[in-house]
Amino acid sequence: MSDREHEACGCDEYAALSRRRFVMNAAGASVFAAAVPEWLPRVILAPTASTRDIIVHVFMRGGADGLSLCVPWGDTNYYTGRSTIAIPRPDASGTAKATALDSTMWGFAPAMLGLLPSYQAGQLLVIQGAGLSYNSRSHFDAQRFIEVGKAADPSVSTGWLGRHLATVPPMSTAATLRALSVSQGLPNALEGAPKVLPIPDPANYVLAGSSTTRTARQAWLNANYALTEEPVRSAALDAAATLSLLASLNISTYAPANGATYPNSSFGRGLRSAAALIKADVGVEAIQVDIGGWDTHQTQNPLSGLMATLMTDFSNGLGAFWADVLQGNGNYNVTVVAMSEFGRNVRENGSQGTDHGRGSCMFVMGKQIAGGRVHTKNWMPLARENLADSQDVKVTVDHRDVLAEIVKNRLGNPNLDLIFPGYTPTFQGVTK
Repeated sequence: MSDREHEACGCDEYAALSRRRFVMNAAGASVFAAAVPEWLPRVILAPTASTRDIIVHVFMRGGADGLSLCVPWGDTNYYTGRSTIAIPRPDASGTAKATALDSTMWGFAPAMLGLLPSYQAGQLLVIQGAGLSYNSRSHFDAQRFIEVGKAADPSVSTGWLGRHLATVPPMSTAATLRALSVSQGLPNALEGAPKVLPIPDPANYVLAGSSTTRTARQAWLNANYALTEEPVRSAALDAAATLSLLASLNISTYAPANGATYPNSSFGRGLRSAAALIKADVGVEAIQVDIGGWDTHQTQNPLSGLMATLMTDFSNGLGAFWADVLQGNGNYNVTVVAMSEFGRNVRENGSQGTDHGRGSCMFVMGKQIAGGRVHTKNWMPLARENLADSQDVKVTVDHRDVLAEIVKNRLGNPNLDLIFPGYTPTFQGVTK
């Protein structure tokens, strides 16, 4: 989705955020991200690489409406508060209705059915009421607080995922690229990671300019930066090596397995590139793929409008990734986590949309994930007296509880006090 489309469907703050969020180019981002944070104390060495998963982190930017993504069809308050944009119950007439995920409460909207096979296979967990415990309705602040792993602390400048990678040995000592984001600029979550690059299109990652002189220019860059000081030297040489690596993989001709078909969208292409990199076994340990456009203040229409289109892209993209990488007996140890900075109001507004809220959904996918269910903690009916500020889903599961459990049990990193400073997580039974 383009910035223009973001601005058309969202608030002024998110339009400004999406413009300034990615002003750094790839070279600049890689130089700053290459430096390991100076404040990191002693770390505990993680288990051997063979026990660790690759993580694919999906950020749903804009404040995704968790009540449309995973419908509380068993709660009459949901229908009272959303007279025009609610997803009909599974037993409603017609075909545009929820598909039940259990017998009493939860279901997927029609546009989310791309995720149903992974849910039925027990490899997809939906977590309702998840989010940022700190109360912020600012896209810019909430996204940053979640990505750096601590709210309202300007001293924390690196990201939770960057600190994870900085405190474990590489899964492959020969890796030239340990992490990447499919984006123009490096997201906060990966700041501080070693050997990381923002690459908007891994299938076409080349030096700009004439192809006739590209080889000579790359050779000159390698020779020139070999003489510079650290961290610029390593960052530049790793970026140059990544150019050669991605060219050798020929991602544009990658053929997905198990009949998987990725959407022809930036999100779908990003996940397709992620799958190709994972299967190539080149030492990549973390990949971030963003999907924006969730700031649905008006004409939300999750059945046939803009949000339905976005949910279809999201669910079909992740559904294709599951079929391609995780379905069957492939030896790919991968955990996928998808989240947003906050949810939306329980009640629709006068423009048939929803305004900034609090709790939303998290999605966790993988072979070692305790899936096939919707996880809640102290969930209450959506009556006004049970809502945060009398209008929002309460955050009853701090996002760090979920991420910390994944980091320790699936990514093999025990350094939770460094990755999530000042926070003691409560594991939610996300992993097996």
